[in-house]
Amino acid sequence: MSGFESSRRLDSWGWLAVPTGLCLAATVLQDIAFRLFGFALPEVVWPLIPAFAWAVVRPSIVPPILLFGMGVFTDLWTGGPLGLWAVALLAAYGSVFVTRSIMAGQSRAAMWIWYAAACLFAFVTADFLTMLDALNTPNYLAVFWQFIVTATLYPLAHRLIERYEDADVRFR
Repeated sequence: MSGFESSRRLDSWGWLAVPTGLCLAATVLQDIAFRLFGFALPEVVWPLIPAFAWAVVRPSIVPPILLFGMGVFTDLWTGGPLGLWAVALLAAYGSVFVTRSIMAGQSRAAMWIWYAAACLFAFVTADFLTMLDALNTPNYLAVFWQFIVTATLYPLAHRLIERYEDADVRFR
């Protein structure tokens, strides 16, 4: 790595606002009616990416507020119960926040497993809240595929973590 790359500035736009905007745009974009062999693609829960990354690197008061807003936006956009994804995203963020000291220094594979566990926790929370709201169980095959597709996106969370670590002098 050259000296120029390691001297990137750490700003809230690159760390908070840009990932928030990208997640909201991806949520809208994936809702385009696209079918593959007659099947709809599983819906990715894009805000889980920054929920994990923000809790791993630098927890503060702003990320939970943004996650709550992204969750409410996701609920409004998808027509789900209001607050469902807001609570699920905050649950994932909280679970990572509580265990972040254990994650320090772990390999990329271990972090991917931790990300998948955070995604699973968010999906279990969302399914539980859905069952309470609808008094019915969701389609677990659809939820499974949605979880798998979301869990495979760990490289994006890893990239967000790396961008922060590259810019923060405490990680050099």
